[in-house]
This record gives sequence, structure tokens and C-alpha cells, in this order.
Amino acid sequence: MPNILVLNAGSSSYKLALYTIDKASIAHPQKPIWNCDYTWKEGAPTGHLSTFYNGKTLSNTTAPKHEPKSTLKTLLKQMVSCGAINDLTSIDIVGHRVVHGASAFTTPTLITPDVKAKIKSLSPLAPLHNPANLAGIEIIESLIPIAKQAAVFDTAFHSTLPEAASTYPGPYKWKEIGIKRYGFHGISHHYISLRCAELLKRDVNELNIISCHLGNGCSLAAISKGKSIDTTMGFTPLDGMMMGSRPGALDPGILTYLEQQKFASADSLFTTLNFNSGLQGISGTTSDMRDILKQRKEGHPRAALAFDMFCHSLRRNIGAMAGILNPIDALVFTAGIGENSTAIRAAGSLALIPMGAHLDVEKNQNNKPDTLISSQDSTIPILIIKTEEDWLIACACQSLFSG
Repeated sequence: MPNILVLNAGSSSYKLALYTIDKASIAHPQKPIWNCDYTWKEGAPTGHLSTFYNGKTLSNTTAPKHEPKSTLKTLLKQMVSCGAINDLTSIDIVGHRVVHGASAFTTPTLITPDVKAKIKSLSPLAPLHNPANLAGIEIIESLIPIAKQAAVFDTAFHSTLPEAASTYPGPYKWKEIGIKRYGFHGISHHYISLRCAELLKRDVNELNIISCHLGNGCSLAAISKGKSIDTTMGFTPLDGMMMGSRPGALDPGILTYLEQQKFASADSLFTTLNFNSGLQGISGTTSDMRDILKQRKEGHPRAALAFDMFCHSLRRNIGAMAGILNPIDALVFTAGIGENSTAIRAAGSLALIPMGAHLDVEKNQNNKPDTLISSQDSTIPILIIKTEEDWLIACACQSLFSG
């Protein structure tokens, strides 16, 4: 059985998970032997580290200031020292989440120099993500040179979008030079489709699912017969619904107006769109929905507006996905907000009341993962499902290693 290490190297976090698996069923996730979350804020003197071994907490504390190679080296050393694995040479394959694969990568791929070069060339499409993903690959290459490495792409699941959904209504030349809707959070949406089918005891190839991945980044997917046929994110992760610090869909005329009137440059717009919009931009204080809910309860008007706008955006996009699917067999909420916010799920589910969807208030209050939260008279099952991106990446690695 291969020892599989999964690394999700983001712009402000490292998440690692160690698995040993033989024959994997993606819809039946295993708990990792060891896993850790290291998060930091740019410019902060320290980060925060949580580590777990066989499901038990080993640490939950501050950690040294982030420096990519030394941070990963420290985390891997802790994995060995706690007894999760004998030494780093015992790791057979390392799987990486890579955000943007464009049309070049539509399946999990073993990493070669050519693959790394292509990931780098796609960085302008995901400037906050692909460079961090690539840095993780290169650091692992230096620390565990004997291990194979594999990339699993967030865009791959959406490669099944029909032309009518993926093509932008600009000049046809845009399509010819690769400007199209790629979609993101595909690893999560893929897992959700399989786990949803398992929980409903249905064949995934018979189901139409609206998957709502709601975290700091948010996207919805319309999944029909196991394939993505529409999604809210687009050419970059900026499109779609309102997010933590990203605006989602905007009238592009706003951007040309700001630039033409010299209110903003291209560089300042980049910063505004990625870091100072969404919940952060409207509240003026935070991009975290937990803080928004707290401030709203305390009577902060801008937090209340941010909440109302987020809910409106969620319902609008659920409605858009519903218009693509006929019938709708399930509505699923996942990721940090989707799995934990009773209020957001309640607000989002209102979009499908005209189609007969109804929440069970008590079940919704429990925040219990992998459960049905719709009422008995609901014509559409509504579920909370804990996303397991690391597990799906591990399964892809197991298949590549064995193949």
C-alpha cells in the first residue's frame, strides 16, 4: 500500500494529510493518519498550526513566521517525530491541489518538468494560487526527491461544460486564444457529487445536483449525471457569487469606468478585486462570515448589508443553476460556510421553495455533516456534506501510483 502525502499549498495556508490506502472508494472517505493546517497572514510575525494524529489533536498553537521551505520542512519533521511515518523516504507519492489547469490538464497528472512549466505559464490566470501551488511542488521535490508527485486540478471537473456554457459572448477570437469559463473548486464539487449519491443511495449517473461550495471563495456547480454542466466561477476565480474578499460577477463597465476616469489603475483594480471586495469591501472590517454574523447580531449596519447581499447572491446563483437542471434531485451545502452556517443554508434554500424544497429547522440547526436537512414533505433533498478534497486527491494518487 502506498504512503500518500497530500499538500494543498495556498496563498495563506498549508494543509497536509497523510494516507495509506489500498483500494479506495472515493465516496467512502478514510480519515488521514496525520494531518495539519498551518495558516498565516501576510506580514504577521507568526502563523497558527493545528496538527492531528489518528484523529487526536497534537497541537493547536502559534507557529514560527511563514517561510515556505522552512515551514514545510518543520511540518514534515513533526509528521515523522510523532510516529505517523518512519521517515520521509517512506512517502511514495505526493499529491498537490493545483488551482488552474486551463484546457491543458483535465485529469490527475504525474508531475514532470514540462508539467511544472505549464503550471507556471498558467499563473496569470490564477496569480494568487498557481505560484503557491508550484512552490509547494518544488519544495517537496527538494525535501523528498525520491517520491513521485502528482497534480490534481481544480478546473478539471469542469472540463465537461458544454460550449454554450463555457464560451463567453465576446468576440469569437477570445475562445480561440483560450478565454473561456474554466470553473474552480472542481475537486470539491466532484467529491460532493459522489458522496451525495452515496448518501441518497442513488447512482450518481442518475442525479442532478446543485453543489454550493461556500467558503472564503464561493462557487456553485450544476452537476448532471456525474458531470459539471455549468458553474459560477469563470476564466478566473473572481466570477460568480459574492465571496469573502472577491466581488463575484460585476458589470465590466464599472472597471473600464474606474480606469478611464483615473479612479483606479490595473494594479489597484487587481488588489481591489482580490482583497478588498465582497464581505471585506462592504463591511469594511472582515472577510470572515463568522465575524459578519457576530457584528450583524450586535447591530452593525454594514455587516447586516454584507450578510443580506451574500444571501441575495447565493439565492440568485442557486436559481441560475436550477434553470440549467431539470429536474433537481439534490441541493448540497459544503465548505466552511456551507457546513457551519445555519443562517446561510436557511437563506439559500429559500431559492428553491417554489420547486417544493423545504428545510427541517431542527436538523439545519445541528450542523451535522453528511446529513439530510430537508423536511419530510420536501420534494428536493437538501444536504450538508463535509467536503473531502484531500481524500479525493489521495485517491487520484493511489490510482496513478498503482497504474
